Amino acid sequence: MSMHDTAAQDAPSADSAELDAVLRQQRNAYERARSPSLIQRRKALRTLSRLLQDNRDAIVAALHSDFGHRSSDETRIAEIGATVANIEFARRHLAAWMRPRRRSTSMWFLPGANRVQAQPLGVVGIMAPWNYPINLAVSPLASALAAGNRAMIKMSEYTPASSQLLKQLLAQAFDQDQVAVFGGGPAESEHFSALPFDHLLFTGSTAVGRKVMAAAAANLTPLTLELGGKSPVIVASDYPMEEAASRVLWGKTTNAGQTCVAPDYVLVPQGRARDFVIWMSRHYRQRFPDGAQGQDYSSIIDQRNYQRLGQLVETAQSGGAEVVPLEPHTEALAAARKFPLTLILNPADDSRVMREEIFGPVLPVLEVPDVDHAVQRINAGERPLALYLFSHSEKIQQAVMKNTHAGGVTINDVMLQYLQVAQPFGGVGASGFGRYHGREGFETFSHMKAVFVQRGFGRFTGLKLLYPPYGPLSRRLISLMGG
Repeated sequence: MSMHDTAAQDAPSADSAELDAVLRQQRNAYERARSPSLIQRRKALRTLSRLLQDNRDAIVAALHSDFGHRSSDETRIAEIGATVANIEFARRHLAAWMRPRRRSTSMWFLPGANRVQAQPLGVVGIMAPWNYPINLAVSPLASALAAGNRAMIKMSEYTPASSQLLKQLLAQAFDQDQVAVFGGGPAESEHFSALPFDHLLFTGSTAVGRKVMAAAAANLTPLTLELGGKSPVIVASDYPMEEAASRVLWGKTTNAGQTCVAPDYVLVPQGRARDFVIWMSRHYRQRFPDGAQGQDYSSIIDQRNYQRLGQLVETAQSGGAEVVPLEPHTEALAAARKFPLTLILNPADDSRVMREEIFGPVLPVLEVPDVDHAVQRINAGERPLALYLFSHSEKIQQAVMKNTHAGGVTINDVMLQYLQVAQPFGGVGASGFGRYHGREGFETFSHMKAVFVQRGFGRFTGLKLLYPPYGPLSRRLISLMGG
């Protein structure tokens, strides 16, 4: 058993009885105060934002402990900065989101009026993964609190230090009947996903997502599934290969590629794979002068995933693909679970590296005749969480947008669609469904209630002309309505 596995046993855990009790506690609290005011919600969001900013060093240390080595700057960017940005955007726009929205009313129902009114759902469940445990727990929590809900958070057993820290920090700032954090392993996750929440958000693998969906189905619990998949990169012939390689390198080495929207494989023009490799190698040496051993290069989360990446590379190589590690794999790197960025040229379509989500610093590079063939390859697989296109041609951009499906897209860069606080984030098809971040996050955790107000004076309304018994006038009106 590795040190990481031993530490995982120390994560805050909860048995099924405790989970059930806290759910009852939060539901009772919701019944006593069904719709927090704008002031109360803003206060909760402000508290959440300050909590992260005031505990930067502790968060950095916790992530470093969980990963063995986690770049402190990456933690500050992804776990703290990006999360605070989401919280502050919600706080600034919350008054507008809460305001009832007028809708048009058919002439047949005048002088009545329509509106849509946001109502808190009640108690929300959030299941966070290990790769960005703070961001992927607190960002959906911000959306849930903005919508006026109470929340229970299930953290991953693979990030015990982060889980314990978040549990302590949120317990200091919020009563348990408003926000509660739990750890535990697969058994606790299974029970958590089967609880009768008013909404459940899960972030993680497609395989586990299927199990969560099956468990939630027994209670007809509404779901948001944020999964992953093989997010492709298309480099068109009109885009400079040097710049494309630079930007792809950033996306593939951030958190050592352990990001759900990281580039999974790259499609380059026929005969240009060598150019891409050369530029990736040059940028890698400039970006990481000390190699993967440097402080800016994060470790793989645990030994099992480290070995899995090695097996992906070995299987591709045995299948005839050319493997290009951008620095040698050494015993020192293996001891630190540092996996140098490794390129795999033109692997077979049926190889593991092309069938499985990689989730690490291994990057297949495939040559295609043109963008149309790239689109065909992408559409032959499941719909990804992200798609990246490098092209200055508006015609190519429009063609790719029209002919592919992906949860989100960035053109001429990678991963930046996730960091846009005003944009929704979510998958499509096998990469998940549902949205959060920004206004869409508020709406995901709200019931957008349709309200019709009959405003006729006295006892008469136009609709009474359609009451039985039906006569010539009623039938004439029905015909005019298209019936």
